[in-house]
Amino acid sequence: MAVRARGSARGQHFLRSSALAAELVRAAGIGPGDLVLDLGAGNGVLTGALARTGARVIAVELDPVLAAGLRSRFPEVIEDDILRIELPREPFRVVANLPFCEGTAILRRLLDTRVPLVSADAIVEWGLAEKRTAVWPSTRLSVEWGAWFELTLVRRLPRSCFAPPPAVDAAMMRAVRREEPLVPPGRAGEFRRVVERGFRDGLRAVAPPRQLKRLAAELGFAPHAQPRDLDAHQWAALYLREPRRASRS
Repeated sequence: MAVRARGSARGQHFLRSSALAAELVRAAGIGPGDLVLDLGAGNGVLTGALARTGARVIAVELDPVLAAGLRSRFPEVIEDDILRIELPREPFRVVANLPFCEGTAILRRLLDTRVPLVSADAIVEWGLAEKRTAVWPSTRLSVEWGAWFELTLVRRLPRSCFAPPPAVDAAMMRAVRREEPLVPPGRAGEFRRVVERGFRDGLRAVAPPRQLKRLAAELGFAPHAQPRDLDAHQWAALYLREPRRASRS
């Protein structure tokens, strides 16, 4: 498979196998009528598998040569940076092999509560997927995203699956919007600020010691737990049950 150097420089590593691409699309549950974005579409291996499901597929690719190749095969192609494009205002899904160097930044944009994302099946670096989907230890981003999305590590994709091979293995990471969010979306900004403060300054910066001790017993974490010891459910409950916030509910 011919691979342009520019794609590699941006962290793009293209899937070698169309059969594997089809398998990943089937596992994502894409079907007729879905609106799906393939971000960093590259040579169109995933785009083609998505199109064969009957879904409406929008391919996004920055490289002008690759974008031209995509336009010759698919009706909707956007030649632009993934981080700059206007995202759909209607519910949509993502199935994409994300440029490795931009994986976290792209996920930050997609998993914003104001974006009508239904689900995302994203190929990212193994370390990123492992870190953000881990129940423990949690991270600030995994807690924030986990309040509105269920995050799972679907499968490992060895570096041999890609051309050019990346320096590390990859993973398919899935984010599915929760039917019942752990925190009301209208309070997302405040929740993020509380979580950021807690990870920076400790749990006592989030709730007074006496209140924290009571909540630890109720929510199932140790009285002297570190921020990373709480999962998204516990962080959300801690945020909502702290008296000063509960009074505003």
